[in-house]
Amino acid sequence: MDYPHRRYNQLTGEWVLVSPHRTKRPWQGREERSRNDKIPSYDPSCYLCPGNERANKERNPQYTNTYVFTNDFAALFPDIPKESSDDHLFTFETVKGICRVLCFSPRHDLTLPEMELHGIVEVIKTWIEQYIDLGSMYRWVQIFENKGEIMGCSNPHPHGQVWAVDELPNEPQKEKRQQVEYYRKFKSPLLSDYRDRELVKQERIVLENDHWIVMVPYWAMWPFETLLVPRMNVQRLSDLSEGEIHSLADILKRHLSKYDNVFKVSFPYTMGWHNAPCDDEDYGYWILHAHFYPPLLRSATIKKFMVGYEMLAESQRDITAEQAAETLRKVSEIHYKLTIPG
Repeated sequence: MDYPHRRYNQLTGEWVLVSPHRTKRPWQGREERSRNDKIPSYDPSCYLCPGNERANKERNPQYTNTYVFTNDFAALFPDIPKESSDDHLFTFETVKGICRVLCFSPRHDLTLPEMELHGIVEVIKTWIEQYIDLGSMYRWVQIFENKGEIMGCSNPHPHGQVWAVDELPNEPQKEKRQQVEYYRKFKSPLLSDYRDRELVKQERIVLENDHWIVMVPYWAMWPFETLLVPRMNVQRLSDLSEGEIHSLADILKRHLSKYDNVFKVSFPYTMGWHNAPCDDEDYGYWILHAHFYPPLLRSATIKKFMVGYEMLAESQRDITAEQAAETLRKVSEIHYKLTIPG
């Protein structure tokens, strides 16, 4: 379709305006070397590196794999009084939670796609451990990574975060509502049916392996937004078998290498897992999935901003999901740094 149209996001119940006539190509071939290609493997001034002192004067251990600690500047606290207001105009409620930082490895210079598969497996297993631990205390566990300065990441040492809260936040609340409504109507999980249709169409699939699929969703809002879903109808990372964990490490490395290869830079993004909530409800309608939201548009320095019409009306994109998927399919799965001489 070459004229303006709106696409419905089945997971959130919101619309996105697509304007494919504004551009026929996702970018004009611009590639720019990252200024941070020569990051050291250890930085004595980095508060995430092994053995270094953090802002609260605690010292990191000499960790050799993944390392998790409670955020020194946490946005949530586990012990606060339960308070709320019934004022219909000034409504509030206190929220309990915890924020943790997860260093992927002791290496200051290795992002996920540059790590060996066994290291990525350790990251995934740590995600699972954190989900189980925090899920025993809180209703929602948000595992995520902000990669790159452009995404507000304050430290280049590759790391993610895990926040847990006692209430269901806005985005998972939307997804829960949509998935429940779909399941009641069609008697099958929304993302299961959507995944199967995309596999038939093969228009927006970027990568596949035995257990996982990466696609640009039909309703994608960000230029190279992707959705990672399992072939299995599982609800949580903790449901995964050993083989499925290793398969996940494989597709993460390949997928994130493709991202970096689009513009030959360490591709910034926000990514996060949406596991089923941690309560006693039956979540047979929920399918585990991960969202990747990268802001880069046509080069390493051109970012898509959500402004104007998008802030005041609804999201809009020029590059179609199909164009973005084709671009990602075409780039190599071998990280560009491995092909640079020397």
